[in-house]
Amino acid sequence: MSTLQIADGAVLAADMSVRSADVLADRETGRIVEVGDTARGDEVLDADSGLVIPGLVNAHCHVAMTLLRGYADDKPLDAWLREDIWPTETELETDDIVAGTRLGAVELLKNGVTALGDMYFEVPESAAALAEAGLRARVGHGIVTVGKEEVTARADFETGLDVARELDGAFDGRIATALMPHSLTTAAAALLAEYVPRAREAGIPLHYHANETRDEVEPIVEERGVRPLEYADELGMLEEGDFIAHGVHTDRTEIELLAERGVGVAHCPASNMKLASGIAPVQELLDAGVTVGIGTDGAASNNDLDAFDELRDAAMVGKLKADDASAVSAPEVVRAATAGGADLLGFDSGRIEPGALADLAVIDLEAAHLTPAHDLVSHLAYAVRGSDVRHTVVDGDVIVRDREILTLDEAAVRREAERHAESLIARAESDR
Repeated sequence: MSTLQIADGAVLAADMSVRSADVLADRETGRIVEVGDTARGDEVLDADSGLVIPGLVNAHCHVAMTLLRGYADDKPLDAWLREDIWPTETELETDDIVAGTRLGAVELLKNGVTALGDMYFEVPESAAALAEAGLRARVGHGIVTVGKEEVTARADFETGLDVARELDGAFDGRIATALMPHSLTTAAAALLAEYVPRAREAGIPLHYHANETRDEVEPIVEERGVRPLEYADELGMLEEGDFIAHGVHTDRTEIELLAERGVGVAHCPASNMKLASGIAPVQELLDAGVTVGIGTDGAASNNDLDAFDELRDAAMVGKLKADDASAVSAPEVVRAATAGGADLLGFDSGRIEPGALADLAVIDLEAAHLTPAHDLVSHLAYAVRGSDVRHTVVDGDVIVRDREILTLDEAAVRREAERHAESLIARAESDR
């Protein structure tokens, strides 16, 4: 057994208590062996003056959209998609997506994220880039049928199904998959009715945007006479293991339906605020027993992948939505960003205990904005920044040590991303 010892730090336990302890991980199995006064590891990672936490889980993202960071701002979702994002994405080439994925991977890992849910295109290549960087991910091909002929729309669904079948368990198990139709209003109903049962037969879960804006809710209510998640249920799109993104405009009936079906929600507060989509009823979801994770969404609508920003945003807007300062408390939001997200994605991580996957981050507490340390869970929710992450560990492998990413050449990744972004925008704008 080859071991990694994370030594001399404080450790965040699953019950949100903090105690001084070492963590010993088996690098061959990728799992935690012991927490406490452990034996010295074959490799030692210094966590002195630091807090060891489960790696954050970015439950919903479009990683390669780092290339569109700051390109189209200050618009509502529908106009933003139709006028800027979708036309530009038609110009994407595989190498663009790989470059954007690598850039996002650097940002995520240096911000303490160890796992994510990613919906985008050219998934075999982007999944390889994520795995090369050292991330764990549940991935899927984003299926959009708006404006497409039936043969093209059907091919989109076929690609989504093929990707989900072929990549699940790839890269030593770091990659899992799902069928990912973009949303209930951007994927054709007839094709959903055909392909969802095929995904179920193959044991493939579903992930999609739902109830993100009122404009996604009202057409379904008017046309079908039911709420969007009731419509999804009719299509068989709410089963245990599935999870939706956003869930901003969910009513009590839909919340109860999510809880009953065991379907979780990836809450993306910054994107929802920037696009003026609304505020998700997070405390109501939690009170109903719905599993909630936290996501950044893409960097085009955020505009960064700092998951610690999302903890603060989730807690703050959750209190506003509930009109209650005690709502979406610090422990609840930290749990959502770790164990909650891991549960959504189906990964055995998000907690520091023997047997769990050794996906961890070490926070450097030696900073003015983290002093005094009255309550470290409070600091995680309200004060820690991604730049406070000292080390990141995935599967017991050190991926970031002392702020340096070890799996990629960060300077080269940034240069390549800049080059691809400039070329992409030039192509897109020349076609307008």
